[in-house]
Amino acid sequence: MSRPPLPPFTPETAAQKARLAEDAWNSRDPERVALAYTPDSQWRNRTDFITGCAEIIAFLSAKWARELEYRLIKEVWAFRENRIAVRFAYEWHDADSQWFRSYGNENWEFDEGGLMRRRIASINDLAIKPDDRLFHWPQGRRPEDHPGLSDLGL
Repeated sequence: MSRPPLPPFTPETAAQKARLAEDAWNSRDPERVALAYTPDSQWRNRTDFITGCAEIIAFLSAKWARELEYRLIKEVWAFRENRIAVRFAYEWHDADSQWFRSYGNENWEFDEGGLMRRRIASINDLAIKPDDRLFHWPQGRRPEDHPGLSDLGL
């Protein structure tokens, strides 16, 4: 299976790959997200170690059951050949209506068909007041005219 854009990446294709990932994650559809990964993809997400699409789907299903009204922005930090490093921030609230902004970095490695075979994520959560939220678009894809991370000073 092929998942363009394909490596080796350029500034344009790395940014496109990051936006496609952002869009998929903002859908909060675990099965849609899993389509971008190899069947044996390996993840480290915080302290969780995940292998394969079935585990990715289970992990994301649980994540979005507790991280409510999730909205994410990704931005390319660096790229080379078949690897992309992104930084990201997302906002969400828990069942008690406490809002958080989660900040992190991801390192991605792709196979020749453009599927991600490795994802390494480091993430920190910061409790925020509702008035401190910056991500206000309707659930789903971030609008084209919504500022990115650098524009927001994050």
